[in-house]
Amino acid sequence: MRGTGFLAIWSDVEAHDLTDYRHWLTREHTTERVTTKGFLASRVFRAARDDINRFFILYELGTPEVLDGEAYLARLNAPTPWSRRIMPKLGNFMRGGGVMIARGGRGEGASIVALRIETLPKDPQGLAQALVACDGVAAVQIGATDEARTSVRTTEKGMRKNEGFFAGLLLIEALDVASLQGALQRASELAPDVMTGASEPEVYQSMFALDARIADFG
Repeated sequence: MRGTGFLAIWSDVEAHDLTDYRHWLTREHTTERVTTKGFLASRVFRAARDDINRFFILYELGTPEVLDGEAYLARLNAPTPWSRRIMPKLGNFMRGGGVMIARGGRGEGASIVALRIETLPKDPQGLAQALVACDGVAAVQIGATDEARTSVRTTEKGMRKNEGFFAGLLLIEALDVASLQGALQRASELAPDVMTGASEPEVYQSMFALDARIADFG
């Protein structure tokens, strides 16, 4: 990521809605988002499990101010018909955005963990650098959620159930699952206060990406 802001979204989709959801996401929704002023890129991941269809979406934003900026709020208050059909069907929906406070590494990994954390690390950049030094880890990012900007009431938000709130995001990207597990163990050793209150460390695999800086929307 190159922007200073982020938006992270988790949701579950029922099996009978999966085709509609994937088409909506890749053929309309992510394009709509990355053509909104301030949105730079979108990456979509799917949980590596067979019992549930769980997805994680990470949007790269130029700055955190995009979250309550005029352009994005205009989108959120005028959802498309397809979005109006999909949004109420999304289960276990979690959404939060803010500022990236630490980064380490280069490139992107195909296997990731995206943890919602309730305690931000005392030395976020130090933690990011320590984790990216682990074998097979490509990149680490730590974000602090901006509750005020994330919680603005919009038409889209009103179509979903309570989204909850989380203090921050710990994203670890690796070359394989074994490397992720090693990095998670190291994180627990270095920052037990951060990891104790974190969400379940599920593994996600890269599914789709769209970058506004290189895509042709013509």
